[in-house]
Amino acid sequence: MSEMKEMLLEVVEKMLKDKVEKEDVDVLEQGQWGEDLWRLLEENGMINIAVPEDQDGAGGDKEDLFAVYQLIGKYAAPIPFVEHTLANVLLNEVGEVAQQTLTTLHIASSVEATLPFVPWARHAEQVVVVTPEKLIVYPLADARVKETTNIASEPRDTVEVTTAPAIEVALDNATYKQLMKLITAATLIKTSGAIDKAFDLTVRFSKEREQFGRPIHRFQLVQQHLALMAGEQAIMNVAAENILATLEALETNDIGYARLRLEDANRVIAASAHQVHAAIGVTDEHSLNQYTRRIWSWRDELVKADYWKKELVQEVLASTTDIWTALTASKQTQNV
Repeated sequence: MSEMKEMLLEVVEKMLKDKVEKEDVDVLEQGQWGEDLWRLLEENGMINIAVPEDQDGAGGDKEDLFAVYQLIGKYAAPIPFVEHTLANVLLNEVGEVAQQTLTTLHIASSVEATLPFVPWARHAEQVVVVTPEKLIVYPLADARVKETTNIASEPRDTVEVTTAPAIEVALDNATYKQLMKLITAATLIKTSGAIDKAFDLTVRFSKEREQFGRPIHRFQLVQQHLALMAGEQAIMNVAAENILATLEALETNDIGYARLRLEDANRVIAASAHQVHAAIGVTDEHSLNQYTRRIWSWRDELVKADYWKKELVQEVLASTTDIWTALTASKQTQNV
């Protein structure tokens, strides 16, 4: 990790640690959001990481920004940080200028007037819509917004667009696939942060909770759950690190298999965490469910596993190597 990135992550984590407690995440349940946190990040230039300086941004690389996504997941930050900053990354990928006002992101199979399940639409000024043929930016000032949420109480609104696009860019197949890779990378990295926190909470609880006069982490069944969680956490952390290291040239295999592997990690982490916590893990008094609900919600949003199953099958079918070599050999070996 570069010294600059390490300093950036330290600063952002300090802000999140100071400003995001359980009750700050709970405000989503009442239809509010972390406006104070958003303003703090905005005032310190964190909202404009990876936006070029000639576009009034803070500069920096995509790797710096995506590394912050892990912290957003780790603290369950109740703000549209990922959606806004990722929308601007996508705009820059297609040669458009980043948006300075709050922007959100939506994926659709075609251009439609009604957009379901748009993250944070009620707070946004515009939405970047990605389809296989086009990237479109719709202003939201006059849009009709029906407020709904995902199971983590994060805003996921239905938007009826009433104005013409402010930006419309045709996408070729290669560019569309690159955008899908970046969106998937963002989801995987922020989810790895939520997985880290769910595991940490579970380990801590297992050491504090006692049964029959001893901490429950000494019981074999609990140890089995912790071991399973530790394995999944390690796998997803390595996957996130690999993706960050290759963000400028993501391969279909690397991001696709990581996204499919995330399905297993989500299932094991959430199930084992709740098994160890028992009933208290789902109560309002405990923060575990803030992370497991996000893990479940993010799994089914934006670029889903089914997309990558199809892409990986096409990759294998087009390969001249056998399927085992395609899965296990290095790129250099496959090209020999």
